[in-house]
Amino acid sequence: MSNDLLRIGGKELENRLIIGTGKFPSKSIIPKVIEKSNTQAVTIALRRIDLHSEQENILEYVPNNCLLMPNTSGARTAEEAVKIAEIARAADCGDWVKIEVIRDSKYLLPDNHETLKASKVLVEKGFKVFPYVSPELSVAKALESFGVEAVMPLGAPIGTNKGIETRELVKILISEINLPIIVDAGIGKPSHAAEAMEMGCEAVLVNTAIATADNPPLMGEAFNQAVQAGRKAFLAKTAPVKDLADASSPLTGFLQN
Repeated sequence: MSNDLLRIGGKELENRLIIGTGKFPSKSIIPKVIEKSNTQAVTIALRRIDLHSEQENILEYVPNNCLLMPNTSGARTAEEAVKIAEIARAADCGDWVKIEVIRDSKYLLPDNHETLKASKVLVEKGFKVFPYVSPELSVAKALESFGVEAVMPLGAPIGTNKGIETRELVKILISEINLPIIVDAGIGKPSHAAEAMEMGCEAVLVNTAIATADNPPLMGEAFNQAVQAGRKAFLAKTAPVKDLADASSPLTGFLQN
């Protein structure tokens, strides 16, 4: 397991849990969550960063050795997403960017069409692009052809904590796309994260489930352990599911002597 690295965006990560930084009751708790979860990458909404503000800045709570994945939260069009990404890079937040383009205010579902447009432009501009999408094979194939770093299908609508309701579609992406599949949104429990990893996802991104727990650092630790367990189960190849019983102990030769 020591050489089981996650290779994405030109980096090698030992940890496969990515954490969002929104919704925490206080920014001061974020360093403890990062420490306990052992995450090496966090996503940050650019609109929560004000480099010129005298008020506390969320970047002050992210360790320097943690990779930043700015997201384009708030973008409603491809053009807005591209603009946000360029502002983030100009602000020294690196060239990783998670593309979020959302027009729907009720279910907060990603607009795959606009996401495709933004991803293509940003890859051409040299960004390491991580698009958040509704799981659809044709969209994922198009993103793969553009040269994005990973595909990030939703498990369920953002913040619902319902788990991987799109599991059959996510399985198709894992099977057909030669890129890391990172489930984002909907993961509400460590068991959901373990399930995603057992399915063959390369990583998971979690925010609400950790940030809104009564004890976010402890929940971060639980998610870290779940991701590790799920990954180990995937590598070990889980046993097949059968319709009929299959005894684990011999049923013959009992009390014959």
